[in-house]
Amino acid sequence: MNVDQLVREALQEQAAEQGGPRGDLAGRVLATRRRRRARTITGAALGTAAAVVVGVSALDSGREDAGPASASRTGDVIAHPGQSVPRDFVAAGKTGLAGYSVTRDVPQRNGDELLARSYFLLNPKTMKYEKADTEWAWVAVAPGMRTAAVLEGELPTRRVGMLDLRTGKVTRWITLRHGVAAVEWSPDGKRLVATAYRKNPDLMVSVPGNGSVNWPRHHGSRTGYVLIEAASGKVGPFRDVPQPDPDEDGMFPGVSRQDLHFNHDGTRLYVQQYARQGKKDYRDWYTLSGRPTSAPPAEKHAGRPQAGLSPDGRLLAADGDAKGSPVLDPMTGRKVAWVPSQEQLAWADSKRIIALACADPARCTGKNNDPKRLVLVTVDSKKAVPLTAARTAPQGYKRVWTPMLTAR
Repeated sequence: MNVDQLVREALQEQAAEQGGPRGDLAGRVLATRRRRRARTITGAALGTAAAVVVGVSALDSGREDAGPASASRTGDVIAHPGQSVPRDFVAAGKTGLAGYSVTRDVPQRNGDELLARSYFLLNPKTMKYEKADTEWAWVAVAPGMRTAAVLEGELPTRRVGMLDLRTGKVTRWITLRHGVAAVEWSPDGKRLVATAYRKNPDLMVSVPGNGSVNWPRHHGSRTGYVLIEAASGKVGPFRDVPQPDPDEDGMFPGVSRQDLHFNHDGTRLYVQQYARQGKKDYRDWYTLSGRPTSAPPAEKHAGRPQAGLSPDGRLLAADGDAKGSPVLDPMTGRKVAWVPSQEQLAWADSKRIIALACADPARCTGKNNDPKRLVLVTVDSKKAVPLTAARTAPQGYKRVWTPMLTAR
């Protein structure tokens, strides 16, 4: 694969994960490609006994892999280590996999490309993952798995739908004054933060690169955000938080998406930033009213991992590599433990993390194309419990699936 293809794929995949690397062009993008996380977009999971009904059509993919038994249930862990594309419910501790997304490139008439997502959600009647009937542009499921916020059509859009997961119907549309391209729930499920953009942040505009290299590059068009009260649908005032200007290489911090996220307890907001090569990733912090601020004391060392701070606030998931990932003391940033996984996605409880890890650790190179599987790791244990087989692409798609995780 030549440099052009590598850079192109790196930027496309960063967009799928709502983040990206910063500048030295091909060199820094490829460096980030080797250390990046496979993120997605916003999580969803199943309530323990709640009936969740989603409008779906049957998913006809998800083959069994040779190896472990196809199903396993131990205590609060429900695993299917034989499924390379999940068909049956997967969960561990307080967190479950209620679906996954898959990205694809949609060519545009002018030569640009649009990164589109398809969502595969859990049907609680069958306890299987099935492709959603509606091609939502964005799906974010609230803690407790009763309501999902959805965006439709071409992004940005000026309304947010509230989807009742028990019926599969949108019960309410909330109209906004600014177009938004992402929504995320607060940890308590009472509010949403909706990030506004002038243009679709998933539209990849083809422009000249460095020398003879050309690839789709994203534009920086974030304008700010609004907070939405879930129960009433009340929309708060628009907060101006424009996307930073491009760096000296013409690249935007994060490359594409610069969505706002709630922190551990929902008292502040942050934007994930990807540092230049050789430095640590970091977060830009804001108050709920949009003022730049410092990080909460227990999150000042937070970097790239989605898992972040543990439920009890005593541990912090940190950036890892092919050999594994450290776990930090959140107050000092000192390494206190280690887990055998590369991408820390969500805490199952205060000692266990759901993560992505190399399917064959002995052959793990640390490169982006290492086959990874969903696993459960325990702090200070060398064992990774497989929750799925190595991820493959669902039938009809070219890319592997990205997990959607949240409290169940």
